[in-house]
Amino acid sequence: MTAKEHNRLVGIFLMIHGGLQALIMGLISLIYGGIGLAILIGGKNQDKPVGVFFIVAIAMVVIFSSIFILPQVLGGWKMLKEKPNAKIWGIIGSIVSCMSFPLGTAAGVYGLWFLFGEEGKKFYDNQVSQNYLGGVNQVNDFQTQDFQQQREPHSWR
Repeated sequence: MTAKEHNRLVGIFLMIHGGLQALIMGLISLIYGGIGLAILIGGKNQDKPVGVFFIVAIAMVVIFSSIFILPQVLGGWKMLKEKPNAKIWGIIGSIVSCMSFPLGTAAGVYGLWFLFGEEGKKFYDNQVSQNYLGGVNQVNDFQTQDFQQQREPHSWR
């Protein structure tokens, strides 16, 4: 496989895992939020604090789970589209997905293997990046040319 294919697969795997987590957390939030709403609307007066607690707890679960889902989906999307900061987001998304066993661990280890391996370093070091002033520059000319072979060894000139 080429580095471009590995990059594409890592992006797809991170997005799939993040999407599955978002789907599961969405279903859990709908079910327990519905229970809390049903208790709040149809329950007795002494049950209303329980309904409020359910809704507040689900809101906290949504916020907390989005902290773990968004880096995976965002990192996968940036890697798939080969954006300039895709390597950073891919590393963050891979580390976050490693916490979920077994699918997340597989996607995260594969992503980290690619991003920290030789193919990933070559793939992202040779890309064109955009600097903060808006211009487009090559990442590093010294990496694309082999100056070590062109000059004389131990030359002081």
